[in-house]
Amino acid sequence: MALIRTSSPHLHKVSRTSDVMRLVLLATLPGLLAMTFFFGWGTLINVIWASLLALGFEAAIIKLRNRPVRYYLTDYSALVTALLLGLALPPFAPWWLTLVGVFVAIVIAKHLYGGLGQNPFNPAMVAYALLLVSFPVDMTRWTLPTVMVDGGFPGLFETLGIIFGGIDATQIDSYTGATPLDALRHRGGLTTEEAWRAVPVLADGVGAWHAVSAAYFMGGIFLLYRKVFTWHGPLSMLISLTVISTLFFAVEPDAYGDPFFHLTTGATMLGAFFIVTDPVTAATSNRGKVIYGACIGLLIYVIRTWGGYPDAVAFAVLLMNLAAPFIDQYTQPRTYGHQKARRGMKGDA
Repeated sequence: MALIRTSSPHLHKVSRTSDVMRLVLLATLPGLLAMTFFFGWGTLINVIWASLLALGFEAAIIKLRNRPVRYYLTDYSALVTALLLGLALPPFAPWWLTLVGVFVAIVIAKHLYGGLGQNPFNPAMVAYALLLVSFPVDMTRWTLPTVMVDGGFPGLFETLGIIFGGIDATQIDSYTGATPLDALRHRGGLTTEEAWRAVPVLADGVGAWHAVSAAYFMGGIFLLYRKVFTWHGPLSMLISLTVISTLFFAVEPDAYGDPFFHLTTGATMLGAFFIVTDPVTAATSNRGKVIYGACIGLLIYVIRTWGGYPDAVAFAVLLMNLAAPFIDQYTQPRTYGHQKARRGMKGDA
């Protein structure tokens, strides 16, 4: 019997970038729907507006680079970046804030480094961090959960008016407030237990954040099932955050939030399954992914607890993006035909 002699690797099906990106877009739908349900139309509007801007900036910069526009637009990477940034922005973020963020993400953080696959930092997180540092007031004006708003929540057209300037933004003060992380961090002289009873967003509104985190968790499990990424990065991040928060909570429960609180509020689940798993900016080996994710979990807790920002996923990810090449140098697996792994900066160790 004649055998076909071909060299490895042997792929049964080609996995295209567009296929992976479509799965990521699909996996974020539960989180997007949950955020729209609990925080109003703003999140959906931000995502659509950011997507239109991302496609426009992507097409323009690709045209300037003399590359085929249709080919690069249909890999959907720009849409994924826009979606992640739109989900991270406050629901009442003004239109110009989204425009600045998408420009930074697509033009500077992505194409300035050569485009998809060449960027050392996650584009959506670069944009989010820049916006948070540059426009802290607009970036921290988060919408209260619908269960806490008396007299109804702004409708679709009213929300459009607030975002695009047709309605005075000062009118949204009755719809906005601190996030649970921010409320627990700035609780004054209250103990943790007292804050949970006295602070409205902790007493009545934290359940909405739990539901949103559960939605992102389900989307992440779907991506794990479809083998879009491995478990090493997300699981190590969540375990690291759980361990460090448990240690401090066990020592002084009146001063620190419990592990469940840290896991189910803020951008923890979004970061674990949709940011940490970025194949371009994260560590590549399985051992490297474990170290990479664990360090992100540790940094998230440190910045949340003692840093200047209540939610620290973007900053933690960017810091570890910077360290990812170094981690890869020392976690390379042993290649076939070699007795030892090729690790370290010298290359022959």
